[in-house]
Amino acid sequence: MDLTPTFLDARFINTDAVGQFERDGFVVLPGVLNAASVARVSSWIDELAAAPEVPGRHWVYHEQDPHADGGRLLSRIENFSPFHAGLRELAEQFGRLAACFLGEASVLFKEKINFKLPGADGFKAHQDAQAGWSEYADYFVTVALCIDVATAENGCLEFAAGHHRSGLYPEWSPLDASALSDMAFQLVPTVPGDVICFDSFTPHASKPNRSTQQRRFYFATYNRVSAGDQRSRYLFDKHEAYPPDIEREAGRNYVYRV
Repeated sequence: MDLTPTFLDARFINTDAVGQFERDGFVVLPGVLNAASVARVSSWIDELAAAPEVPGRHWVYHEQDPHADGGRLLSRIENFSPFHAGLRELAEQFGRLAACFLGEASVLFKEKINFKLPGADGFKAHQDAQAGWSEYADYFVTVALCIDVATAENGCLEFAAGHHRSGLYPEWSPLDASALSDMAFQLVPTVPGDVICFDSFTPHASKPNRSTQQRRFYFATYNRVSAGDQRSRYLFDKHEAYPPDIEREAGRNYVYRV
């Protein structure tokens, strides 16, 4: 399957992109995937969303629908590359892109699709590394692919440039008021096919979707090959603490902390 153009083309990876990534902790790469490729990825995501929720397959999570008493909105899907050839190939190709910012070959750590349907909640400002990732490796790069137009109204991603250099803030909680006091978050609107690469110490957030349009993003996170393949161990630990909805025990409280 053809997901063109190739990601190692100088149009996307050059000294300016790497320099901006190192300076700000993130970089926006416009138009990495063309319209046909985005449409193909979007159709794959639709396949996952329509597939039955089955224990032992991809992980599906929901959130409360603020407009329907007791209703649920599809929130995200994780751990799907083992079960979908197209998305597995996408993760492999994005791994080549992540390697340019990691400084060596990459290994897939995790992947997810955030759906952010109309009415869906946002995410508080946080670093990905705050979710206990230091147990697996010391550094990660995430490649985020915009599937739908992302705007301020529907909750585009926001980043605090340069604060990745501050190191790790306290784990297992969003950034508190004292940490946020000197951070200026920049709205990063994107269009389908744009990619944002950011590191695991870069503070980021997003606001609720107040529009009538969904805002889907595909995220793939990688560590350096020298840190080893940590994916299986991470997935085991995540499943123990926060399994997909279909595999939860009745009466047990599960809390998504970061």
